Amino acid sequence: MATTVPNQNPPTALAPRDNRFPRFWAGQSVSQFGDRITELALPLLAVTTLDATPAQVATLTALIWAPNLLAILLGSWVDQQRRKRRLMVLADLIRAAALLTLPIGYALGTVPLAQLYAVALVTGAAGVLFNCAYPSFFARLVEPADYVRANSRLSTSRSASYVAGPALGGALIQALTAPVAVVADALSFLVSAVLIGRIPLDEPQPATGGDDASFVGRARDGLAFTLRHPVLRAALGCATTVNFFTFIAQGLLVLFAGRTLGLSAGAIGLALGLGSTGALLGALLAPRISRALGMGRTIVLGAVLFPAPLALAAVAGGPAWARAATLCAAEFLMGAGVMLFDIPLNSLQTSVIPDEVRSRVSGAFATVNYGIRPLGALTGGLLADLVGLRPTLVLAAFGGVLAALWLLPSPIPRVRSLDPVAEADADAKAAPERDRVADPAPAAR
Repeated sequence: MATTVPNQNPPTALAPRDNRFPRFWAGQSVSQFGDRITELALPLLAVTTLDATPAQVATLTALIWAPNLLAILLGSWVDQQRRKRRLMVLADLIRAAALLTLPIGYALGTVPLAQLYAVALVTGAAGVLFNCAYPSFFARLVEPADYVRANSRLSTSRSASYVAGPALGGALIQALTAPVAVVADALSFLVSAVLIGRIPLDEPQPATGGDDASFVGRARDGLAFTLRHPVLRAALGCATTVNFFTFIAQGLLVLFAGRTLGLSAGAIGLALGLGSTGALLGALLAPRISRALGMGRTIVLGAVLFPAPLALAAVAGGPAWARAATLCAAEFLMGAGVMLFDIPLNSLQTSVIPDEVRSRVSGAFATVNYGIRPLGALTGGLLADLVGLRPTLVLAAFGGVLAALWLLPSPIPRVRSLDPVAEADADAKAAPERDRVADPAPAAR
């Protein structure tokens, strides 16, 4: 039987066609393009300039995601702050300042590995702050019926950045050096801060109710809600598993392309950029595929298609053009998969989380889901040193595909859409059960 999802979001949200959403969309688009440059520049700087080992490159990736281990506490704090928009602006400014220390250090004659680690940690922490404030901001900006469409637009921009960003980043790095190239990302965060800061948005005073309103109690409440909710629990298990295994490979892919496949920075950027057209195509088609297959089945499809192509990258060989083409094909399929997974899943999660616990649930989700990423990256570095890069990529592909097993017994595969008319009818029939399963009862706090 098809399942619809109850709407628990504020009726005062704004549709994407409101002129405030395009402003936010523009800021995020600019920021995404800058991120692609830094994602290529940091590991290449470590590999080419500092002669970093696989374990050191993996540590760099791990430090970017390590602050997510504290997201559950930060989300609890963010939930009690009224001005989520200001927190997002602050996060952008912190990231810009941290990145600008790299060209400054380069101008002074040195960029030690310790500085790369510090930049990774600070930008990661600011990213956690931004992401904890983002869900409430998004839910106030976009109507529930438009979640998939709005997420598709944001993901389309992100996908487009993966198409042009790596090629642009590779060219900038070759022309200007990696430390100077990250200036583009710093400037993109400043643009994002200006655009978000100019968005007028009604942000009501957060609720302070609950039997346990302490800082730790609110954090525990967010985790309890996540684990008790059948949709969020399955989504968390699947996303955490797939992130662990894909991040075994994430920090090593550039290293693999450069050292094992022998590709230049420009060739790596071009291969990853062309391959990222898969993400662009996936983002554009995700709403249509979700309508055709149903949201839930699209999520399951994406959960499999996202990690599996890592095995294709692992077998790359032959002449340089063939190695680059195989890397490109793997990136294409992975990009399409991650969009088919992320866009409907993000929309579904936004629909089932009440606004009053949105940031703390987001923090709890990030602590587990994103917190596993540094562990995956460190595991990848250890495995690469022990068994080599190719076997490590194959293991990552196989383990990542198994993540879909979390979804199959859950309600997610039966979810067809977020249609508000169907939701109203489903709400009337399912209210008693939903109240029992979904509400963050005082006993769970």
